[in-house]
Amino acid sequence: MVNFVSLIAPLSYIVVLVGSLGVFSSLYRKRKAAKAASLEPWFPPHTTRDIYLSLLHLESSKTVSDSILKAALMLRAKEDIKRLMALRQSKNSLQMLLQKGCVGDDLWTRFSVAESEMEEELRDVVIEANAYKEGWGQIIFQTANEMVNHDRVRERSERVSADAAEERKWWNEKRARSARELLGRKGHRIRTVFLLKT
Repeated sequence: MVNFVSLIAPLSYIVVLVGSLGVFSSLYRKRKAAKAASLEPWFPPHTTRDIYLSLLHLESSKTVSDSILKAALMLRAKEDIKRLMALRQSKNSLQMLLQKGCVGDDLWTRFSVAESEMEEELRDVVIEANAYKEGWGQIIFQTANEMVNHDRVRERSERVSADAAEERKWWNEKRARSARELLGRKGHRIRTVFLLKT
C-alpha cells in the first residue's frame, strides 16, 4: 500500500515549483509587453493614413467622392514608400551596430515593431486599393514610387537652382574683385612705365 503522507512533500514541491514558474512567466511577459508598448515609435504619426481613414469613415450626410478617396489612398501609399525606403536603408547599418554592441536591444525592438507595422500597412493599402478596382493593389506602389522619385528630382532641381544662384552671385563678386585688382595693378604699371620714360 502506498503511503500518501510520504507523497505530499514531493507533490507540494512540484506544485510550488510549477506555480512559481507560471507566475514568473506571466509577470515577465506582462513587463515585456509594457516595455514594448512604452517604446517610442520609429516613425512620426502617419497623418496620410489618418486623413484617408477619416475621409473613409465620414458620416453618411457628408459623402466623399471616390476620386478624393483614391487620391488620399495614393498619398498614403506614397508615404508608405518613403517609410519603406527609410527602413531598408537603416536595416543593414542597424544590424551591424547591434552586432558590435553599439546600440541596445530596445532600438532593435523599435525597429522590428516598425517593420511589422509597415508590413501590415502595406497589406492594408493593397486591400483598400483592390476594393476600388481589382488589380490596382499590384500597381499602386509602383505609381507611388514614381511619385516619390518625381518629388526627389524636383527637390534636387530646386536645390540646384538655389545653389546655382548663390554660386553665380559668388562668381560675379569674385570676377568684379579680380577685375578691380587687375585694373588697379595695370593702372600702377602704366604710371610706373610713364614715370620711367619721362
